[in-house]
Amino acid sequence: MSAMSAVKSWVMAEAGALGILAAMALMGPACSKHDDHAHSAESHGHQPKNGGQLVEVGRHQFNIEVLVDAPKGKVTAWILDAHAEDYVRIAAPTLRMSALVGPATQELNLAAVANAASGEKAGDTSQFEGAADWLKSGTPFTGTFHDVTIRGVAFGNVTFQHGKPSPAK
Repeated sequence: MSAMSAVKSWVMAEAGALGILAAMALMGPACSKHDDHAHSAESHGHQPKNGGQLVEVGRHQFNIEVLVDAPKGKVTAWILDAHAEDYVRIAAPTLRMSALVGPATQELNLAAVANAASGEKAGDTSQFEGAADWLKSGTPFTGTFHDVTIRGVAFGNVTFQHGKPSPAK
């Protein structure tokens, strides 16, 4: 192998390695704050903005914060960024949610909420609300948001557990 061929081989190998490193950086987790929080299904290190429950959407791409006000029979959901720091507006006029409450499935549509202070309006908002009598029981449920699309990415169904289910007898 000539000296020129050896140099070309070395340059190609280095360029390939740099390309692989660049691809890995682009495909890595969306979270760049790995040192300051844990990543697990049980405990995610981010805090909800409104005192609700954070539900991870995608692989650490977004969150939906869910706040159930049982006495009022109301649920509020906010779309948040990956770190639950900023609200993310979406174009949906409603969020469709189903809940498995004991053996029964309940359906609930959460309507987009306008906010004059932030300029949010139906079809361009991060907040959604819905109400139903079955929420007043305070019974734990498994909820699913159906056909969730955030910033052009369709996530399909996003499922979460609200409250602690009673232990089996």
